Amino acid sequence: MLRKTPGFFISFEGTEGSGKSTLIRQLADLLGRNGLKVQVTREPGGSPLAERLRSILLETEMDSRTELYLYEAARAEHVARIIRPALQRGEIVLCDRFTDSTLAYQSYARGLPWKEVLALNRMATGGLEPNRVVFLDLDPKVGLERAQNPNRFEAEGLGFQKKVRLGFLKARKENPEKWISLKPGKHTPTELADQVFSRLKKDLEKRSRRA
Repeated sequence: MLRKTPGFFISFEGTEGSGKSTLIRQLADLLGRNGLKVQVTREPGGSPLAERLRSILLETEMDSRTELYLYEAARAEHVARIIRPALQRGEIVLCDRFTDSTLAYQSYARGLPWKEVLALNRMATGGLEPNRVVFLDLDPKVGLERAQNPNRFEAEGLGFQKKVRLGFLKARKENPEKWISLKPGKHTPTELADQVFSRLKKDLEKRSRRA
């Protein structure tokens, strides 16, 4: 059993159909069995208002800047209502997508300025960043074949998803020490969860000793 630790924030990133949701469920179970309180959430969404914005964002065509600002509005509410309170309670927050998705989708794939999106991310989060970013680096073609929840981003096709993957690689290059990169096509969800848990266990034990 792991000792209880101060709040720890982990985001999960990847192109459509990469298996983030399955991995999060497996990892939440592992952490819970080790005596840790876990908060599972997602973006866009997580809080009641952000969930309402989620349905608009995933279903409605809009200008790229409108899309960006709605994502940031949903994120500000999500951080204020769900993520920060959970971290303050000492919980482990597992979030399906966070600021790196906005860099990959709205900046790299849509063509909006990278530095501008970085600045808006910081404003929306109040400077909050994940302690770790888990990146499921699956071939976008395979991901689209596996995707089970159709949305307008999947409908934009393989070329768009390839750009998204490159956006994630750019974000990882800027902050590589935070990232845990996985190849989901080569491992089962259980094996992936075990790999992430092994990496996180060291982080959590260090954090617990400092508490």
